[in-house]
Amino acid sequence: MSFELWAPNATTVTLQLDGSRHLMTSVDDGWWIALDSVTGSDYGYLLNDDQTPLPDPRSRRQPESVHGLSRTFDAAEFRWTDEAWTGRQLAGGMIYELHLGTFTPQGTLDSAIEKLDHLVSIGVDFVELLPVNGFNGAHNWGYDGVLWYAVDETYGGPDAYQRFVDACHQRGLGVIQDVVYNHLGPSGNYLPRFGPYLHEASANTWGSSVDLGTPQVRSFVIDNALMWLRDYHVDGLRLDAVHALVDDSPKHILQELSEETDALSAFLGRPLTLIAESDLNDPKLIRPREGGGYGLTGQWSDDFHHAVHVAVTGETTGYYADFAHLESLAKVVTRGFYHDGTHSSFREREHGHPIDTENMPGWRLVVANQNHDQIGNRATGDRLAATLDYGQLAIAAVLTLASPFTPMLFMGEEWGASTPWQFFTAHPEPELGTATAEGRIREFERMGWDPDAVPDPQDPGTFENSKLDWSEPADADHSRLLDLYRQLAELRRTRSDLTDPRLTRVSADFDDEEKWFALHRADTSIVVNFAAHPVALPYGGTVLLASHETIGASSSGVVLPSRSVAILARRPPDR
Repeated sequence: MSFELWAPNATTVTLQLDGSRHLMTSVDDGWWIALDSVTGSDYGYLLNDDQTPLPDPRSRRQPESVHGLSRTFDAAEFRWTDEAWTGRQLAGGMIYELHLGTFTPQGTLDSAIEKLDHLVSIGVDFVELLPVNGFNGAHNWGYDGVLWYAVDETYGGPDAYQRFVDACHQRGLGVIQDVVYNHLGPSGNYLPRFGPYLHEASANTWGSSVDLGTPQVRSFVIDNALMWLRDYHVDGLRLDAVHALVDDSPKHILQELSEETDALSAFLGRPLTLIAESDLNDPKLIRPREGGGYGLTGQWSDDFHHAVHVAVTGETTGYYADFAHLESLAKVVTRGFYHDGTHSSFREREHGHPIDTENMPGWRLVVANQNHDQIGNRATGDRLAATLDYGQLAIAAVLTLASPFTPMLFMGEEWGASTPWQFFTAHPEPELGTATAEGRIREFERMGWDPDAVPDPQDPGTFENSKLDWSEPADADHSRLLDLYRQLAELRRTRSDLTDPRLTRVSADFDDEEKWFALHRADTSIVVNFAAHPVALPYGGTVLLASHETIGASSSGVVLPSRSVAILARRPPDR
């Protein structure tokens, strides 16, 4: 490989390669190159008079740690078997979000391959991995990454990553990689030593912002995105917290990224997907570039999660307050966002923008009733299964998978996993570990939680407790819910109404006092009873799916027992 480095902050740069040192030459715009014809594997860069080599900002592999030497890696050496893979479009698909470290007992990419057939059995189309880039410590969520180009060794490194993607494609599964371009982790971030990657003027919740006004930094981001899609055969990227990207350039980084991704897609001959996590409720992200948008494929809709969560749990604290009535759920399923210019009591201002439901397909919104944020950012990391019964979990499942949007599951949700998913870290620096743990406790003390109930993120047990228990799906109580998810997957494949993306064909009825809800999609109705008592609803037809065996429908209506849900064909399916 050629050794090139962007380090405008340095006056001298020396390449250390397998123990030998080579003075590098300064060229244009802050770049340095090694003119000597050198080969080797383990390397780092010494800046100015420093005697400790730093890892390559574009390192593909860090065999020791984010503080150690980089190791050369040639992605082209892998023998792919996915030549026949033509990709998957997001429309009509279902996503499964997982964290590698807690998905299996071993917490590796290779062990995750062994569970892929399970995902196929529940109708998954895309596997979405939480960030895998290099981070400091033995484990964390992945959002503390500092080496964006490296696959962390705790998961198996870049070779294992290629094996995982290849195995997914063999089973018809696309892969979406979660990437973080809005900040870097607190430990092992050497980028400021090399150049102006960050700036403090618009720091966000997690620290200094990435300086997207610098062309070389923009290229650092774009090149990284294209690396996953091209070199690792990934099918899409989930872009973390794009509302924290500060970019005043004539062309926003998201638009540039969508243009480059579309160009690569045309060359590779397969769909490539970009999904934004955004707190803005702004359809500009997913509007076509020709219409003044950024041209991303999809974006998350947290409003859907909030509306479903409140309906099944009754929680109305914090940002859930605005979703206390079923009207919010009705608005979300028919218009995409609840806050579309309305007043947000949590934000204390008007929030969001409306979606053009005549022209925007529903599949562009990714929705979930649980995800890593909404579980892990609760004080104890408790899932819905910790407090809800089977009927309530079934309601959440059906509303999500039968909505007009792209559904996303969080690992273990499909069998009502009893294991929590908590906030865990393993910062090697004692002072950083203490600060993280104390900050977490203070955060939830302000919300009224007993500080002793908040798990210590630095305690190894917090990480171990968050691992899935794969013996649970065989248990009768868990297998009942798992069977429902499999039925839903089959129904999505056989009932076109459930994947019809046209929001103009969606309507909803509800009764806040009686606590029932009905979602209508063309000739199919999803009827829900949130109440602790039976309700009779005037929606008749054939029962396609029911959470309880006692649910039956006639031409005149259906009777739903407490906390139950059914999907009805209002006309014969073969008409």
